[in-house]
Amino acid sequence: MPQITYDAYREDVVGRANVSDTPELIDYYRRLSTLGTGALWTVANKIEPWQPSSSSVPMIWRFQDLRGDVLRALDLVTPEQAGRRVVYLENKGRSDVVAAVGWLYSGLQVMKPGECASSHRHSASALRFIMEGAGAFTNVDGHKMTLGANDFVLTPNGTWHEHGVAEDGTICIWQDGLDIPLMNALDANFYEVHPDLRQAISHPVNDSLALWAGSGLRPAGQAWAKRYSPLLKYEWAPTYEALSRYAGVSDGSPFDGIIMDYVNPATGGPVMPTIGATMQMLRPGERTKAHRQTGSFVYQCAKGRGWSVINGQRFDWQERDIFVVPSWMYHEHANASVTEDACLFSFHDLPVMHALGLYREEALGENGGHQPVLS
Repeated sequence: MPQITYDAYREDVVGRANVSDTPELIDYYRRLSTLGTGALWTVANKIEPWQPSSSSVPMIWRFQDLRGDVLRALDLVTPEQAGRRVVYLENKGRSDVVAAVGWLYSGLQVMKPGECASSHRHSASALRFIMEGAGAFTNVDGHKMTLGANDFVLTPNGTWHEHGVAEDGTICIWQDGLDIPLMNALDANFYEVHPDLRQAISHPVNDSLALWAGSGLRPAGQAWAKRYSPLLKYEWAPTYEALSRYAGVSDGSPFDGIIMDYVNPATGGPVMPTIGATMQMLRPGERTKAHRQTGSFVYQCAKGRGWSVINGQRFDWQERDIFVVPSWMYHEHANASVTEDACLFSFHDLPVMHALGLYREEALGENGGHQPVLS
């Protein structure tokens, strides 16, 4: 039987734990373990790293590889059987918590015309980004919204919600993004099914859009005290128009091109307390410089094609492909076309990082700001 060692994390640096095993210490450690305790110096350098060391790895899921299997689920299970008919994305380093990256979950949900999943609510905050199909809808606390390709919709923490596709629609696929792993890590996750399985539509269809989507305008006399955005649907056409206008008057970010945050129009803050979202445009032939951030990102290509270099690995992407950037890993993006722009949607946990005072960002200061591609 191999000898247990307790000094695997020693560092010969002043101020760091550097204690070597001795027979007497090993006996001491074994005694402590019987009491449900341990010596901090045996694990201090492990649990307090010099910088973030994510167990997540950069990954890409190509839609053309997944689409057939996502559609096959239509013939294998019903929404009633499955609750939600979803193929989830699993990061190789986070399979223990079913995360796509960090503490974020992602999956591809598919529904047929005439289907509607049962209404439910949970502690996790959630979002949907429509990938293909026509006739999709979501009902959030009685606010029904019709959805089209590249539309972004919220189903915030604690809200009753259900999804479906109209009878005259087509098969629809969308990406689900949630903070389920974070809620589970905090031991704070609850899940409820609506007692009637469906909720009433108690507001005019698309009313949140009519009230809150005015550019630079806010409806007079409308109070909003909830911690999430009152605008529950962000449509693709005005989003792309806003990016195009911004590109006409600005060089944008050297790290992200033309980038804009989806915001809560009542506060100017993130759309939900634990999940933020952005849309960015890479102009024809544009290649950004590398930087890294405390925070995990799930990207989906909404338009065009290109590639990203993440921690020295190149990932080529096109429309509907999804890839992830783990926390504190250098990343940069490039548009593969010299005539057309490319757009990347992303959701992330930066609201958590900012709220807790943990956000940091660092540019790559060598090689002209570009990473060498290692693989």
